[in-house]
Amino acid sequence: MRQFVATAVVVLLSMGSALAQEAPKAGAAKAGGTVAQALIDLENQWARASLAGNADALAPLLSEDFVALDSDGTMRTRAETLARTKAAKWTTNEIGDLKVIVHGDAAVVTGSWTGKGTDGAGKPVDAKERWADTWVKMSNGKWQCVASASAPAK
Repeated sequence: MRQFVATAVVVLLSMGSALAQEAPKAGAAKAGGTVAQALIDLENQWARASLAGNADALAPLLSEDFVALDSDGTMRTRAETLARTKAAKWTTNEIGDLKVIVHGDAAVVTGSWTGKGTDGAGKPVDAKERWADTWVKMSNGKWQCVASASAPAK
């Protein structure tokens, strides 16, 4: 019986050690691993494309069925988002405070946005918002944003 208990303790300690070794890897992916960094890079690419009014640079980042919920409550399709990107004129378009949470082949990226200029409808904007983007790793291995939502920052 003692041998069984000793063996069980060794097995449990080994499992605990293996789990402890795996935990930092999972945390690293969420806090700064390659997937998180790739998504942060894509978010920064999106911000640069928006500032430049370059819908062609933004298009590959958005899935065909992309949907956006703007801070005013308006829902927009991919086509509408791209058209508004092309028409907008920004003097300031900055993102910050990015956080990435990875869930297998999906991830949520949150952050802040500061914008000044005119939106795609020609309306003057001087705003700060918080946003959340949902990204999915597609069958071709590339990440695309499938949904975006924003709200005025308090």
